[in-house]
Amino acid sequence: MALELTAANFEETINSGKPVLVDFWAAWCGPCRMVGPLVDELSTEYAETAHVGKVDVDSNQDIAAKYGVRNIPTILFFKNGEVVDKSVGAVPKAQLAEKLDALV
Repeated sequence: MALELTAANFEETINSGKPVLVDFWAAWCGPCRMVGPLVDELSTEYAETAHVGKVDVDSNQDIAAKYGVRNIPTILFFKNGEVVDKSVGAVPKAQLAEKLDALV
C-alpha cells in the first residue's frame, strides 16, 4: 500500500535519499481510481528501492499548489528532493515502472 503523504511527512519522504513516486489524486476523480491500484502495486514491488506515496489534493491543496498540480492524476517523480519526471493522466503501470526504474 502506498504511503499517505501529508504536510507532516511530505518533505521528509521526498528528501529520504531514495527515489520517490508521488501520486496526486482525489476520491471523486475517475482516472485516479484507475491509477490508484497500479500505484499500490508499485509500492509493493519497489518497497526496497523507492518510496511510493499518494497525496489527496483535496486535503493537501498546499502541496499540490507548490508543485503546480492542476490536473489529476498527476504523478511526480522525485530524486534528492527535486522533481525529475512527471506523468499526467491515466497511464499504464509499465510506463510508471519505467520512469521509476530510471531513478533507482
